[in-house]
Amino acid sequence: MDRVISNIVFTKNRPLQLEGYLASLYRYFSPELIETSVIYKKELFAREYESVFSQYKDVRVIVEGDFHKDVMGAIDRAKTKYILFGIDDVAFFDRVDFELIDKTFKRGGEEIFGFTLRFSPATLKNGPDEIIAEQVDGQTICKLDWTGGQTPHTRYPFELCCTFYRTDLVKKILAGTMSSNSAAKMFFGPDSVIVKLVPIRKWRRSLLKRFGFFFSPNTLESWPCRWSQRNAETLPRFTYFQRICGSAVQVNMVNTSTANTTDGTAEQTVEVLNEKFRQGYRLDIDYIAQHKPSQPGCGKDYFRLVRA
Repeated sequence: MDRVISNIVFTKNRPLQLEGYLASLYRYFSPELIETSVIYKKELFAREYESVFSQYKDVRVIVEGDFHKDVMGAIDRAKTKYILFGIDDVAFFDRVDFELIDKTFKRGGEEIFGFTLRFSPATLKNGPDEIIAEQVDGQTICKLDWTGGQTPHTRYPFELCCTFYRTDLVKKILAGTMSSNSAAKMFFGPDSVIVKLVPIRKWRRSLLKRFGFFFSPNTLESWPCRWSQRNAETLPRFTYFQRICGSAVQVNMVNTSTANTTDGTAEQTVEVLNEKFRQGYRLDIDYIAQHKPSQPGCGKDYFRLVRA
């Protein structure tokens, strides 16, 4: 069977959490359908990462050199119909009915922006957004109009956790986000000599931002999302969903460019968790499956470790 999903995952300094992501991914996704690439920011814990990669030999490992170039290369190589992005602190906890998702894309046609595993009717039942129910292959599927989304989650159409997108739509959005000026690409792209010679990192990143060249998972998510919101009239209107199947289990952060909303306790630093990994501890994905999160993000109550 040809693989139809390209899964592009981002990780830095969290081998224990990446192992939990991959373990839960392959529990609920058929490996015959999905091809996974991990863009790995090599900084700390190289030995532990090698242990993870040796366990999942089908995963394509891309050691990050230039983030923008690495991501665009992974997307250009994607010959699959769909793209699913991933972050290393996400865990899946319910069966993913991809056949139904594929049929929903075919039924939704040009109106479907993406099919997300982050929402369910129960997740959104107390919110202000209108949920529209439809029947697909005898099952109830829901959708909402993200262009009029009333919450931070529902008006945020492009994200890196648990949403399927058509590959051609991802390419369209990223092309729109970046400057189309050939001179800008030549002189101010991530590979340009001018950008590399800028002495201060903050200035260098400001220059890349000016021309829409993302340089981290945060900017890969936020800039295309804002572009989508500004150009909503040119894009599909609806986010589809059925049930929540994955959640970001947020207990630490490795990127300091955004506010840290996690607990940030000393017991959950990347150094402490890496030592736990060395001792043979792994994320307890059975516990998460038994106590299914009800929101796209959850905290330390779901972060439990067990001996491998």
